[in-house]
Amino acid sequence: MRPMRRNFLVSLAALAAAPGAVLAHDKHAPAPASPRTGAVPIRLDLPDAPLSDQDGRQVRLRSDVLAGRIVVVDFIYTTCTTICPIYSATMAELQRRLGARAGQDVQLVTVTVDPLRDTPRRLKEYASRHTDRTEGWAFLTGTKPNVDAVNKGFGSYTPNVDDHPPMVIVGDASSGDWTRFYGFPGAAELERRVHELLLARARSS
Repeated sequence: MRPMRRNFLVSLAALAAAPGAVLAHDKHAPAPASPRTGAVPIRLDLPDAPLSDQDGRQVRLRSDVLAGRIVVVDFIYTTCTTICPIYSATMAELQRRLGARAGQDVQLVTVTVDPLRDTPRRLKEYASRHTDRTEGWAFLTGTKPNVDAVNKGFGSYTPNVDDHPPMVIVGDASSGDWTRFYGFPGAAELERRVHELLLARARSS
């Protein structure tokens, strides 16, 4: 079994064995109660903020990273030991399921909520624990004001990183069709939404 695939299964097993991890994120406050569950259509106003990816490249959020593509975005910090690795394992499984589409039609994005500690080098080390193919998967950090602006745009900002909301966002950066998944969506659920957006694009072209 490939190491990345094994990591995904281990993370899922840990989640099943420790349901309390769903509600608590190290020192996190409990996850928001209903109606903040499931998938919710949203509107986003995202800044074209300058950021750095895991390789230290200078990029802008809207112009370079999203670039009018179908995107899947999650939010982590590298010192997290509970739910962030589960999100990253789900993203890695989604990357595997998408195959060549990841990096072509679809961009995966992970945004830190802890830019003061999460340097590009730390993000690269974190990424290596979850995937051996980072083409099409950008791990983003930057100055605190810029990263805070990005997280505020996505609705993932919190003054205390331990309390950042558990969610994944899937959307079409060209059409502005965005969906926020609260809680722990599976890779198959995220993939279905990606395919719906790809199909909508094909029909409108």
